[in-house]
Amino acid sequence: MGWGQDEYNKILQQKLKEQSEANIELLKIIESLNKTIDGLNQTIKELTEKLNKTSRNSSKPPSSDGLAKPSPKSLRKPSDKKAGGQIGHPGSNLFIRTEPQEIVKHMPYSCRYCPLAITCESRAKTGETRQVIDASVAITVTEHQSLVVYCPMNGIQQKGEFPADVKAAVQYGENLQALAVALNTTGAVSVNRTHEILSGVFGIPISTGSINSMVTRCANGLTGIVEIIRQKLTVSPLINCDETGTRVDGKTMWVHNASNSIYTLLCIHGKRGQEGMEAGGVLPEFTGIAVHDCWAPYWKYPLILHALCNVHLVRELVAVEENYPEQRWATDFKKLLLEMNEVKERAVSNGEHNLSMKLLVEFSQRYDTIIAQAYKENPFPEIPEKKRGRKKKGKILSLIQRLEIHKDSICLFITNFQVPFSNNQAERDQRMIKTKTKVSGCFRSLDGAKDYLKIMSFVGTAKKYGYSAYHAIQQAISGNPNFFLPSQS
Repeated sequence: MGWGQDEYNKILQQKLKEQSEANIELLKIIESLNKTIDGLNQTIKELTEKLNKTSRNSSKPPSSDGLAKPSPKSLRKPSDKKAGGQIGHPGSNLFIRTEPQEIVKHMPYSCRYCPLAITCESRAKTGETRQVIDASVAITVTEHQSLVVYCPMNGIQQKGEFPADVKAAVQYGENLQALAVALNTTGAVSVNRTHEILSGVFGIPISTGSINSMVTRCANGLTGIVEIIRQKLTVSPLINCDETGTRVDGKTMWVHNASNSIYTLLCIHGKRGQEGMEAGGVLPEFTGIAVHDCWAPYWKYPLILHALCNVHLVRELVAVEENYPEQRWATDFKKLLLEMNEVKERAVSNGEHNLSMKLLVEFSQRYDTIIAQAYKENPFPEIPEKKRGRKKKGKILSLIQRLEIHKDSICLFITNFQVPFSNNQAERDQRMIKTKTKVSGCFRSLDGAKDYLKIMSFVGTAKKYGYSAYHAIQQAISGNPNFFLPSQS
């Protein structure tokens, strides 16, 4: 029995409907797969970008580069001068400050067995001299004796008093204490290794507990001078700010740094953000220019004039160049920043205090043009209909927005010559934190970390006044921590 036309059409419509539904399902699967592929491609890009990060194109420390450390690429253009001292440079060399304690004379080798050698030596003239500088460690023990006398006038027994700094039957002198503290703090040597070095060199059984006590006493004597440093930074016209992590008793804590060309202040706190900054005591009262790396909590201080570290920005732009060669705007922007810095340095070397308005306008227009081109190359992602929230912008678009929003802070170094191009001052002042952490592993206690940072704040400031770390610690132990400050302080 054959099918009629109606039955045939019904079957055909049913098949078409099933095929259409299958196509819709297939399209949904394809769309889902495309989304998955896009997500995987984005993940691959992010992982590749992360893998390509080095200290040259990110904020990673050089120590993290390991054996694959890239060849250094300085931001400075090479000059046509040869490496080393230039012609006319006075130079310096090793020389003796005092007369030699011993003189050894050397006759020619051929005179060694000659019977007339003694006669010839008495008539010989000095042809050439070479000096060997060496050092020897000498232990000095000073015994203080309290004398007991009977006064012949009244017959009363009287006893001599020891100096105020001689408090124990046996104690270590100030020079030895200063050396122990200097090794453990500025030398970044652990307490155990400090004990080994001092015990081996001096032959004195100085214990680890004694070394810890020396460091603590030194830090306690610096409370006043560290407070003066904080106050000086608070009222200074410009400071450099940064923060870095370290380990204390198995936990990550944050060292906050506020410094400038003559003062250094290091504090530690469990929080990296505003709470830790508040504990430092500088930013809450500061109203000058603060140079930083654009870490968000710094912007919570509206009374501060912000200046951004352009070296950080250059590293980010280098990363965009290397990972996304098609992003031509990044190369142009990096060149603009370096050119602005070169023009400023040239003006400073010529004794100028500002750039001409023509130059400032030209740089500003180029800045805006590059940002506009960057947005053309990286348009904002479209938000699908019926979906809430905002789509992820990505690192490149976020960087472009940051460059646009903070234009004044980025360019402040060319409108105010007191503002540096980079935040290197802060990074140098806290570099020893990383060295100490790597050498010693971590701080055993929070009190120990605070003592270390108090001493490093004091030493860092003294060095900016031209004094060595050891000399500064000697002065602190002898009870004169304010020795380098001007008399009006």
